[in-house]
Amino acid sequence: MKRSDIGPFGVVTLLLVLLAQVAALSQAYGSSWTRGALAAVVSAAAARLALTLAARAGVPPARPEGLGAAVAGTVPVRAALLTAVAVTASAAGAGALLGPYGVLGAALAVLLACAASEALLRHCTRRFGGVTGDVFGALAETAATTALVVFCLLS
Repeated sequence: MKRSDIGPFGVVTLLLVLLAQVAALSQAYGSSWTRGALAAVVSAAAARLALTLAARAGVPPARPEGLGAAVAGTVPVRAALLTAVAVTASAAGAGALLGPYGVLGAALAVLLACAASEALLRHCTRRFGGVTGDVFGALAETAATTALVVFCLLS
């Protein structure tokens, strides 16, 4: 993480993530402009929510310097959970524009994005001893991609 090169597996991973995001957005916008815009907003909100949840109290930084050290443990657990409820409810409310399946798809997109990013957060915390700026970036992309794919499959 301290080196600027990412290697061949990093490049392949980034390409696959970007292709999945583009494919999901293309499918959503292909259905309707409203569905596409809602998919983009829900995925962005889920990505930011993943960052908020990763900055909650009890999540340690991997190193004493850097972004991880600056934000790790700064969000109270209760505030993080209330934010998760508010984002999920807001996504479900916005999903109502697409009907009942839109409500379900938007809510599950946020919840499954949180689950995927939480699984990655736990792995990184075990592996690195905490979070770094790179971990935060990975969490955001994992949550955004998961939210897009789930939203497109379920709404």
